[in-house]
Amino acid sequence: MPSARRRTRRTSPLARPARLTLIVGAAVLGLSLTACNGASASDSGTDSGKGAGNAPAHETRISVNLRGSGAAPGQPVKVTMDTGKLKAVTVRADGGDALTGRISANGRTWTSDRPAAPGTAYRVEARDTGGGNAEARFTTAAADKVNKLTLVPGKNTTVGIAQPLSIVFDNPVKNRAAVERALKVTTSNNTEGSWGWLRDYSGRDRVDWRPKEYWKSGTKVTLDAALNGVDSGPSGGWFVRDYRTTFSIGAHQVVKVDLDRHRLALKRDGKTVLDVPMSAGTPGGVKASWRGTAVLMSKEGTINMRSETVGLGDAYDKMVDSSMRLTWSGMYAHAAPWNAAYFGAANRSSGCVGMSDANAAELYRQVRVGDPFEITGADAKGTVAEGNGYGNWNVSWADWRAKSSLR
Repeated sequence: MPSARRRTRRTSPLARPARLTLIVGAAVLGLSLTACNGASASDSGTDSGKGAGNAPAHETRISVNLRGSGAAPGQPVKVTMDTGKLKAVTVRADGGDALTGRISANGRTWTSDRPAAPGTAYRVEARDTGGGNAEARFTTAAADKVNKLTLVPGKNTTVGIAQPLSIVFDNPVKNRAAVERALKVTTSNNTEGSWGWLRDYSGRDRVDWRPKEYWKSGTKVTLDAALNGVDSGPSGGWFVRDYRTTFSIGAHQVVKVDLDRHRLALKRDGKTVLDVPMSAGTPGGVKASWRGTAVLMSKEGTINMRSETVGLGDAYDKMVDSSMRLTWSGMYAHAAPWNAAYFGAANRSSGCVGMSDANAAELYRQVRVGDPFEITGADAKGTVAEGNGYGNWNVSWADWRAKSSLR
């Protein structure tokens, strides 16, 4: 319900006190534009006395597009003045930050840069060029469904030159353009890159930002995801918070895996620092390895690997050392001492890249999450898919840019 009218008084040494009227429930603000600049009665053309014949104070109304206790979220806040010009407007969430915005060229309207978030109480304060001021409050309706996300890489981490910025959403995202517009990537060296939408291996919606080429070492990257108040669309729900992460790019390292020669080499800044024999997946079936560029997703150390988790029945159940995950589908580089007879000679694993204990431990020590594993050779079952880990680099730059919802 509208609140009672309130009156505030402003005095001028020469002019009659101004009237300020506030109608909160309708979000319409009355501002008196009586001069407060010390002008004389003759200057202003009015009589400042209290006797008969005094001119009534001039009143201008300001309206806010959002009102009441159940205002619709997801739209910008707009403050409009019927006459006169706005000088400044502040719209602040209770206990939170102010929304930035801008006044129109004619000075009549202020519009926020961002939408109002769901389930949030806001206070509006407006000042005009004549010194009048007013305020109003409104509260947006709560979100009936909330969308959350998982963001990689983590804050203040250092990653390899192939690591994309990757966001996986809990719920479907239909309003992809609105979401993508809220995502701002800043780099220390103006790296060229693009967002691309894809289906994650988990089946959920995902958007990645990758450079045109591998990152340059030393690049500092910041993501500001101003998602609070963005509607992800039908079945997706609202975002109710912002996200921010920063990370840096480490040394220029590339792992070269040659399936035909059964060799693995680690190159740093173009120089080979490790070159070891290995045995990859048995060709000709589901046990073959993937080719293309895979990105080191995680260094998992000693883990239990069981064949049934990757659809290979009861072929194996082993504790495996120096495990380095390359895909969600279960391709790793790791120690495989049981396969020693095939190192450098043949591919006879169940899909992973296996090495001796010592060689795997040394590779594990030197590589970094985000380093690319460039896998070549005929003994493969296909190319790493873009959603199977970070197979983004197996898509041409033109095709990757086409995956943006803003192209």
